[in-house]
Amino acid sequence: MNDESPAAALRVAQPLTSKAFAPYGTVIGVPAGEGRPINGGNARRFDLLGDLQLHADGGRPMLALFRAQARSFPHEVTEMERHALGSQTFVPLGERRFVIVVARAGDAPVSHRDLVAFVTDGHQGVVLAPGTWHHALLAVDAGDFVVIERAAAAVDCDVCRLQEPARVAAG
Repeated sequence: MNDESPAAALRVAQPLTSKAFAPYGTVIGVPAGEGRPINGGNARRFDLLGDLQLHADGGRPMLALFRAQARSFPHEVTEMERHALGSQTFVPLGERRFVIVVARAGDAPVSHRDLVAFVTDGHQGVVLAPGTWHHALLAVDAGDFVVIERAAAAVDCDVCRLQEPARVAAG
């Protein structure tokens, strides 16, 4: 739902870059370089991230598919969530842009001033570092996203409501 509050401050999503996103996690994209040959030279392998940090407190990796509807923008952000015990990865299947709204790990964000928004180019994915506050998936383009996250007997998801909501434009 996207009921806009006139008091919510507007945040325009900036293009996603590895440097700007570093405090929140890792950008997944086509790496520079040659990679290494595999399968008799018929393919090239690029190792992107060695540890997704999914094993805390008996956790295990879970591979899921999210089928997302395109959201309308500007989108009102009233709550954020975090996964304190493991990372969460979003990778689009096909060319699908999405907006990722984040806040630094630690104390829960309280206002739009604590938030940063990024928009992908349709080919990028992200790995959110454990504890990074983020909004749920905001697809600009409808479609499927591979999600890798920590699974365990107890759900690892803290949610907070913002005292001062934000409106996010896709940029």
